[in-house]
Order: sequence, then structure tokens, then C-alpha cells
Amino acid sequence: MSHWPDPAPGLVIRYSYLWRREADQGREEGVKDRSCAIVAAARNESGGQAVYVLPITHSSPIDHSEAVELPQQTILRLGLDGLCSWVVISEANRFSWPGPDLRPLSGMWLDSAAYGFLPPRFFKIIRDKFVEKGRHGELGFVTRTE
Repeated sequence: MSHWPDPAPGLVIRYSYLWRREADQGREEGVKDRSCAIVAAARNESGGQAVYVLPITHSSPIDHSEAVELPQQTILRLGLDGLCSWVVISEANRFSWPGPDLRPLSGMWLDSAAYGFLPPRFFKIIRDKFVEKGRHGELGFVTRTE
């Protein structure tokens, strides 16, 4: 049985992310598993944890206000593939932890879905930009399997 880590803001996990455009097309499952950053986690009404994750992608954003580039040093420390990556701050998935869409890492920490934490200062930038997008009504949320 897998032991899932505690969902803490700043933790980068492996997750089957469902893009908003995919959800709008009627998809219920993500096309591929990817690294995602937990931007918020809070207890919900049923005593579980509601978690919000931001996708990490190799695709350079067309609008640079919608993503923040991960520092190369962080990419390497987390054990990601070494390619340039961006944290998308304009959309998020919301789900109850742990949920069926968490994916264990292969070859790193068996029985875990966590790569590690973003540096605190970098996470604060991500979180603040995400919150600012929310204040302006510029966020897209996809609620996943509860």
C-alpha cells in the first residue's frame, strides 16, 4: 500500500492533471501524469483535505503572466527531467487528498508521489501571483473526483 505524503503548500507531486480546456471538452481524466505544485491545502467540511494544484509544463507560455519559469537548480534538485519548465498560475485542479489521480514516482521514492518542495521564496512568488489572478477573476478551476 502506498504512503502518500501530507499535502503541504509548495510540495511538488506527480499527478494526472486535467487541463481546463480538456474538461471543457468533456474529458474526465488527464491525458498524462505530470509534476504539479500544491498551492493550497485546507480541511474541508467532511474532515478531509481539499488540495489545489498548479500544473508544471515544458511548454513556454504565450502569455508570460500565466506561468512562472522554474529555476534550473530547482528542476535538478527535485529530480525532474532537466528541461525548462513553467508553473502555470492561471488554472488549477481541486481535489480531495489523496484522490485517485495521485501517481507514485518511479525510481525515486517508492510509495510516494512527492518530488520535494519548491524553495520558500519561489513558492511565495507562485502563491502571490496565483492569488492575484484569483482577485481579478482570471483563474480556471477544474474540480476533480471528490
